[in-house]
Amino acid sequence: MKKLNESEIEYRNNNISGPKYLLRGPYCDVGLVVIQPGEDFNTHYHQNTEEDFYTLEGKVDIYVDGEKIVISEGDIIQLPPPTKHYIKNNYDKPWKALFVKAPFHEKDKVNVDWLPEEDDK
Repeated sequence: MKKLNESEIEYRNNNISGPKYLLRGPYCDVGLVVIQPGEDFNTHYHQNTEEDFYTLEGKVDIYVDGEKIVISEGDIIQLPPPTKHYIKNNYDKPWKALFVKAPFHEKDKVNVDWLPEEDDK
């Protein structure tokens, strides 16, 4: 059993954006992510892990295998492995979401060198 308060953990980027893991394993990861206006999160996929995002505040563009999808407050998106995804906040307010990754695999993330602009060339 583990209990903590969100305020006990910092966001990765100067405590204002990026992910913050509330729970890490042994069965799943649970956390929050904030993407500020104009920020993005690199394209990646997970080899064995599903990643789900539930939007708490704001909206964001998420590119799923190259297709742009807008998710906003109340939306949930399910990304089974090995779905490539890239997130960019093209809006004027921060995007905040709860994420869950399961099953737990500590080194499951694979970065991909891709940006949406590359498809426009």
